[in-house]
Amino acid sequence: RPFQSAGSGVIVDAKQGYIITNAHVVENARDITVTLSDQREVPAKIIGSDPRTDIAVIQVKATNLSQIVLGDSDKLEPGDYVAAIGNPFGLQQSVSYGIVSALGRSGMSPDGYESLIQTDASINRGNSGGPLLNIHGELIGINTVMNSDAENIGFAIAITPVMDVIDSLREGSVPDRALMGVTTQPTGEGLGVEIVEIADGS
Repeated sequence: RPFQSAGSGVIVDAKQGYIITNAHVVENARDITVTLSDQREVPAKIIGSDPRTDIAVIQVKATNLSQIVLGDSDKLEPGDYVAAIGNPFGLQQSVSYGIVSALGRSGMSPDGYESLIQTDASINRGNSGGPLLNIHGELIGINTVMNSDAENIGFAIAITPVMDVIDSLREGSVPDRALMGVTTQPTGEGLGVEIVEIADGS
């Protein structure tokens, strides 16, 4: 049965019309419409999507676009002020602010590559794919998930570790990955390690 859903995104290349959002926002999408800040509605197409990082790149053909300035998420520290922008519950261009609660969070997805920024800035349904900004207005994260069982806990994908993924998606490809399965067991002389599988993770 057809249905509609809403998310957020951020323009990273005004000339080419490239927008970053979450992979789960555009998953199984047949038609995508982007509403710009000046209320223009333009169709978009998916250039590339990587579910493992939950990053997707879409493209619009429009003039007079403004792109965001990229920041360095590796320079973040707990306690830094951040702002989250998005479309929570259909409320367009909503801004919330808070601090970085923790860095390098993982374990939200068993199959995903994660380097998540934890923040107490409000990130609700519809914020997914929107930008997390530092105090200079630079993009340092892509809002992705929230913990529905707790208050004031939100997560964003740190932008610096996934820039190679974004560049690959803009070129129409997905990064190749290799996976190695390892099991460990104690031995009389210490810890024994057995490689059980080497596989192409692409």
